[in-house]
Amino acid sequence: MYVMLLRVFSIFMVLLTCTSCDFFRLKKTSPLRVLDTVIDFSSVDTSPSFENCIDLIDKSEKTTCFRTTMHGHITTSLQSYPMQLPAAIEETITVTLLIDIYGKVSVQHIDTSDQLKEVQQVLDRAIRLSLAKIPPLFPALKRGIPVATQYQIPIEIRGNKK
Repeated sequence: MYVMLLRVFSIFMVLLTCTSCDFFRLKKTSPLRVLDTVIDFSSVDTSPSFENCIDLIDKSEKTTCFRTTMHGHITTSLQSYPMQLPAAIEETITVTLLIDIYGKVSVQHIDTSDQLKEVQQVLDRAIRLSLAKIPPLFPALKRGIPVATQYQIPIEIRGNKK
């Protein structure tokens, strides 16, 4: 009886050892392929664009059209807001905009000098109102997928003391 138990135990151990070995494991094939490419997330394939720029094919022409349209819209809109400047000023401020995946534009940051701190709230409100009136935008694309982008726009402030 002892010999029989020893045989059963030995067979059990051999089966356990064989089934736990990687040698007998079946290899699974995955339908997904590993791509050996590097994606540059610091640039986009297609910049954001307005309706009048959407048909342009060349990347640089499309970017130039977007910048020209954006600058023109903001310049026209800001010129309609009267501002009382504290002194004769000729400065350039930088506005950082975020264009999200839906084409919505929002102000991220406004860099102003110490001379413009007094009118910064009025300037901030004027910029936000001009962006609220902006025509619809198409977002930037990376590999055909809409992505959020940051855009910095320089704005020249010129004025005489009133």
